[in-house]
Amino acid sequence: MVETYPAEPVVTRDEHRSRYILRLGEEAAGYAQFREEDGRAVFFHTEVRHAFDGHGLGTTLVRKALEDVRGRGLRIVPQCPFVAAYLRRHHEFDDLVDPA
Repeated sequence: MVETYPAEPVVTRDEHRSRYILRLGEEAAGYAQFREEDGRAVFFHTEVRHAFDGHGLGTTLVRKALEDVRGRGLRIVPQCPFVAAYLRRHHEFDDLVDPA
């Protein structure tokens, strides 16, 4: 059975908290934490609330965050295991990855 949500997932960048936040309507469902340094976005933690596990929302969160990083002209440093795993499966971001 495919679960549907009352709203489409929306990912926004929260500059003050250095994270991308995934929302379903008014509800925060997860976030990807990063720090920006030397022209790079270093992703070090991603979390989706347990109530939303297994529905591909983490993938949506990371894809939208990385698309935003690309638009900002930054490189990606995947210290977070979830982001690193995403990048191993989605080669459209290979040109942005900085392993250090």
